[in-house]
Amino acid sequence: MDWTLFLWAWLGTIPMMVALWLYYRFYHRNVFLADVGFCAGFGLVSLSLGMMTTGDAGHRIVVAAMGAGYAFRLAGYLFLTRVLNATEDARYQLIRQKLGDRVEWWVFLYFLGQSFAISVFSVPLLVLMANPSDTWNFWELLGICVWAIGVGGETIADFQLNDFRKQLQNKGKTCREGLWRYSRHPNYFFEGVHWCAYVVMSVGIKDVWFTLVAPVIMIWALLKVTGIPFAEARALASRGADYREYQRTTNVFLPWFPKDPNC
Repeated sequence: MDWTLFLWAWLGTIPMMVALWLYYRFYHRNVFLADVGFCAGFGLVSLSLGMMTTGDAGHRIVVAAMGAGYAFRLAGYLFLTRVLNATEDARYQLIRQKLGDRVEWWVFLYFLGQSFAISVFSVPLLVLMANPSDTWNFWELLGICVWAIGVGGETIADFQLNDFRKQLQNKGKTCREGLWRYSRHPNYFFEGVHWCAYVVMSVGIKDVWFTLVAPVIMIWALLKVTGIPFAEARALASRGADYREYQRTTNVFLPWFPKDPNC
């Protein structure tokens, strides 16, 4: 694996993130632009690595398409639902309140930090694209299936939640439709599944352990840092008893059948 490409993925995406920060600073003050930038940057890096690595062409094309397909889909969804004609996410509003006058420095560093995050999460792609074999084994095919489940599940969960929120009669209510009946955060669950796909694909390949970096960091962040903790706090503040009942009957992460509300 060529680690200079890791450096390229980091430094090469800095200009894009600075440009997005300038857009945020002088035009559209919504920090969620940084998250959109991460997704778009990861998609561009995926395609670029597919052309720059030296492994088997077939593997490079498929893995590049997987990374780009996941990233550009999510970037478009986040931009349309969280940035365009949308108020800034509550977690970023909370950070503004806590940091006060120091928040703009934090925002700038956060935008820059997305460049390093892109390079870290590109490591599984580097491992897979470095594979010189022109044949496909069982684990690689299984990993592609896991990828399809992850990206497909996250897409369905996002669509179901967005459709629920667009209906005026659902204002102040908790979505319990579709996948949201079985998990309080199915979008996060399938996001984690997506990153695990690259680990499955790399079984038996040199440097397989490096592919664990992305799912471990992502699932930890979703469970303990930027994902579920903020989402749950916001939901409790806005939906109160209704969400507490949802917490009582529905798994937080792993999808499973809901508990009987009468128990």
